[in-house]
Amino acid sequence: MTEHKQYGLRTIPDLLRRDVVGGFLLIAAAVVALLWANSAFGATYEAVRSFTFGPDSLHLNLSVQAWAADGLLAVFFFIVGNELKQEFTHGELRDPRRAMLPIIAAICGMAVPAIIYALVNINHPETLQGWGIPMATDIAFAVAILAVIGRHLPPALRTFLLTLAIVDDLGAIVVIAVFYTSGLSFLPLLGALALLAVFGYLQRGRGLAAALDRSVLPNWVVYLPLAFTIWALMHASGVHATIAGVAMGMLMRTVPLDGASESPSHRVEHLLRPWSAGIALPVFALMSAGVVFNGLGTVFTDTAAIGIILGLVLGKLIGILGGSWITTKVTRAELNPALSWIDLAGMSLLAGIGFTVSLLITELSFTDGAVLEHAKSGVLIASLIATVLASGVLLTRNAHYRRKHAGTAHTPTG
Repeated sequence: MTEHKQYGLRTIPDLLRRDVVGGFLLIAAAVVALLWANSAFGATYEAVRSFTFGPDSLHLNLSVQAWAADGLLAVFFFIVGNELKQEFTHGELRDPRRAMLPIIAAICGMAVPAIIYALVNINHPETLQGWGIPMATDIAFAVAILAVIGRHLPPALRTFLLTLAIVDDLGAIVVIAVFYTSGLSFLPLLGALALLAVFGYLQRGRGLAAALDRSVLPNWVVYLPLAFTIWALMHASGVHATIAGVAMGMLMRTVPLDGASESPSHRVEHLLRPWSAGIALPVFALMSAGVVFNGLGTVFTDTAAIGIILGLVLGKLIGILGGSWITTKVTRAELNPALSWIDLAGMSLLAGIGFTVSLLITELSFTDGAVLEHAKSGVLIASLIATVLASGVLLTRNAHYRRKHAGTAHTPTG
């Protein structure tokens, strides 16, 4: 029984559990942000997203934009980590030969864009430090666009994209921590890791987990303060706080206890998905997508912008598709039989959407105002080109699978 058949589609939360609805909301919010930032009310937009609030004593006096990118986005990353955990324990990623492929593809998809950027900027030391910008795929936008344009594509393609993008983002965060972080606070990081161990034990310890399930208090009374503390400590450590969401999602228990109808993993995903699709992702897009365009002509003369565009559009395609193909030839890894290489080519282009982490590394790379704006514009232009090219390929494949499914449905039996 599918989730939609089980719960129906009668309420707004039910609608928000559909990837395509969340995708439209995310894209609409990004468009509004772009129009707002480049309108006569652009100063108002900047004032809203730079407004700060929160307890300074906890290092949480953050801007609205930071709360959206580090806080709200952690909810989405929790759901993604949780979904991946289900795939690794019960889905197709249980097979190491198939799990290996998206992981290696992600590594190649980070290395090739960085190399392309470095080659373009090798004679420009003032922009060379931006080599990490085209490494990261924006999982939120990529998954949303795949949901909008690929309703008939094999589910294995979405799983491949999720796995690749998570590994990609984790790799990019490591790059930030090693190469773009001036000071990493180890004490908060150790605290976050210790509480993650507690979180995992609460999920794994059968006696304790059963006691929590039987308690008169709802589970969120225990888990919500614990999750917030883990997130706050991760943020204070200097590591991107969304990693806390991924880690907690991967620690969720996917097997129900004796007598339970569903696992905590499925129950929490059902509860949180509407909040993620209806609030977290649209607000994040609204606060992050407002890149101001000041003279596009100068963008294409800046080697930083050129390196970013080539890295995201060509580098992701070459790295992911080429790395996957070579891996299947030299190892036992294999492409899911439900997919073809042209499907993977379309998904590789879609992985060229670099937004959240790319813009973050851009901010960390450049202090020169003109270069910074050109680099941000390069991220946005590359993401737009990648979306258009990927849509062309994947819409064609979507039509192919729709016809295939229709033909199968009308094939007489007996």
